[in-house]
Amino acid sequence: MGDGTRTVGTGFLIADTAPDGTPRTVLVTANHVLAKMPGAEARIGYRISNADGSWSYSPEPLKIRSADGAQLWTKHPSRDVATIAITAPEAFAKAAIPLQWLAEDDTFQVNRVGAGDEMMALGFPRGLAANQAGFPILRSGRVASFPVAPAKVFPTFLLDFTVFPGNSGGPVFMSQAAHRRVGAVESGQDVQFIAGLLTQQVELNNERLEIGIVTHAKFIRETMSLMDDPRAPVTMASNEVVTGAKAASAMESVSPD
Repeated sequence: MGDGTRTVGTGFLIADTAPDGTPRTVLVTANHVLAKMPGAEARIGYRISNADGSWSYSPEPLKIRSADGAQLWTKHPSRDVATIAITAPEAFAKAAIPLQWLAEDDTFQVNRVGAGDEMMALGFPRGLAANQAGFPILRSGRVASFPVAPAKVFPTFLLDFTVFPGNSGGPVFMSQAAHRRVGAVESGQDVQFIAGLLTQQVELNNERLEIGIVTHAKFIRETMSLMDDPRAPVTMASNEVVTGAKAASAMESVSPD
């Protein structure tokens, strides 16, 4: 940007199938991350594994606007979600998150997810990476609101962890062994799904309350459907989990690469 800052946000890749049946890779992030990037191109930071066990950071350009300034990504009409099909290096396309890992309407109910359960979040707080290879920082927090579903009624839920600029658009997921009591028998199963993406933080009177707001994965699925059919059905959920929430800006002043 002209003031010496750059917009830093987090995104993740989903393995999808185009209408013609060919596989494609879709980048998911918060809409405000891309909207705040004024140029025609963004950069995606890929990490390349080297033969000696080290890693190299290899950013590549991504065209996000046409020559006339039109946005090339698809955004959800009521939620802060954006998707765009990309051409990723083969290794990253193969490693993209399977579409079926995105939580559906009944995922929270089936897995009995609720307040107090722990979830993970990946991101780049204030543009900071975990190391020189550019890996995101993994953090955790507990679901801090009730109820958390259905998404049509509760489009977002709270996560008890500190949100910083640069966390916007990062995946929030659950990956753990879940144990349930069925009658008098304990049963266990692995629970692994993307619950949603981090889109906001809670602020009251300009004070951060160290609580993140997560937008349900349902809206990611809907945004991906809109990529192929602008008339695809969407959930126009307007209820907010908390009033006074302020969008978690992705803009930070950082040193040039």
